[in-house]
Amino acid sequence: SGSSDPYCVVKVDNEVVARAATVWKSLDPFWGEEITLLLPRGFHRLTIYVLDEDTIGQDDVIGKVSLSHQQISAEPWGEWGARRGGGQWDPSWHRGVPTLSPSAGVDSWLSLAPVNPDQEVQGEIHLELRVPERGHPRVLRCHLIEARDLAPRDASGTSDPFGRVSCCGHTLETAVIKKTRFPHWDEVLEFELPEGELGEAVLSVEVWDWDIVGKNDFLGWVEFFLDTLCSGPTRGWFQLLPFPSTTEDHRGQLGALRLAVRLLDDTVLPPHHHQPLIQLLTEPILCPAQTPEGTALAVLEEVTSGESRQDVVTKLVKIFLGQGLAVPLLDHLTTRELARTTDPNTLFRSNSLASKSMEQFMKVVGLPYLHEVLKPVVNRIFEEKKYVELDPGKMELRWGRRISFKGSLSEAQVRESSLELLKGAAGGTSSMGDIVDAIVGSVDKCPLPMMVAFKQLHRWVEERFPSAQHEEVWYFSISGFLFLRLFAPTVLAPKLFRLREQHAEPCTGHTLLLLTK
Repeated sequence: SGSSDPYCVVKVDNEVVARAATVWKSLDPFWGEEITLLLPRGFHRLTIYVLDEDTIGQDDVIGKVSLSHQQISAEPWGEWGARRGGGQWDPSWHRGVPTLSPSAGVDSWLSLAPVNPDQEVQGEIHLELRVPERGHPRVLRCHLIEARDLAPRDASGTSDPFGRVSCCGHTLETAVIKKTRFPHWDEVLEFELPEGELGEAVLSVEVWDWDIVGKNDFLGWVEFFLDTLCSGPTRGWFQLLPFPSTTEDHRGQLGALRLAVRLLDDTVLPPHHHQPLIQLLTEPILCPAQTPEGTALAVLEEVTSGESRQDVVTKLVKIFLGQGLAVPLLDHLTTRELARTTDPNTLFRSNSLASKSMEQFMKVVGLPYLHEVLKPVVNRIFEEKKYVELDPGKMELRWGRRISFKGSLSEAQVRESSLELLKGAAGGTSSMGDIVDAIVGSVDKCPLPMMVAFKQLHRWVEERFPSAQHEEVWYFSISGFLFLRLFAPTVLAPKLFRLREQHAEPCTGHTLLLLTK
């Protein structure tokens, strides 16, 4: 069809940790998914594979982006720039300026690299290496003890691994251990070393999967400089690495992935350690006599912007909810913003600390409410898959067969049927459901903290703009949050609010877009 059904798989050190939803029939998929992972401090590599889902047969691998721990942590967030990793950064794909923040990470378009089996290695090998400082002849003893979590190379889901050790022009191999990804060799291979300085001489330990027919499959390798082994025995588990890449540059040929990876090293302390910070943050709420400009909350608003402000707000709302002070926090921030607003038409339009805090508060407190109110309606829209289009330039009249069994419809008929469906879904009767009636009829289901917060918001706005000509603003301030920042985003992207397991197909997604508008 000239298209794909792409999805992403996220691996950490070759362990699958997450899967993004399939976006149907698209070469320009948008996922918008945020995944939070708790990683071991010693992780080595993060890899994102882009695949094409197929109904019959195996899914096709389109490409991958691979980032080492060092690459992610080497640069401040947003300044990763044109460093080239497993997936390569290409300026021609970069659509926008990355946001700068103090944490380490990557935020840019990364070209997909081809997936080479020799690069898809995993696991570790347990070795003991000894090189005597003196003696004639000097003999290097390489003890291959075992390996674990090797990549499966055979159809059975296992491998037939053996070790191959090379040093100073000589190569020795271990026995083959059949049908396992956790081989135990316990073999010692010895190499006679040349006299004199070892210089740049290296010891290479490779692991291969033995095949009775065809070529053996590579499972990984590790390399040591001999002069580093002379100080004493070296023993431990070593990560198996891929061969250095020899593939040609495929930048742009396989597409690119817009990826934002942030690496945060959090230290979790007992609650009493946080008490001074909590007291500092809650002080303007509990002791309102203090000058508002000098409080911690005022400083946070001054020094944050963009994504860093969203991070701060997420934690701020969580802290104040835990203290039972979320609504007083919103009161404090709202009154501060109202005091510096002169035009009521611009009220809460920016991503200020007040508006972002209210938005985050609604998402945390109102998520079960969203599910109860909107999920039945959204599910019906997904199931019915009605074709809806109002723009004549975008109409595909062949889709009219979904509306009528009499064959293709005219533009006017498609537009009329689309209007009926949208009006029905947004405020009349339709098999697609009735979103507005579902919302209006949900007053008794609305969480009490949200109702209290909105009542307070109405009060503060009315006090700031008491004139009768501004009466609508008292209500627009609430609907701006409730509809534009809660209900509308949920209808537009129900998967991001966990109403659906998958993203919408293009036809359903367009219907949701028109309903949102």
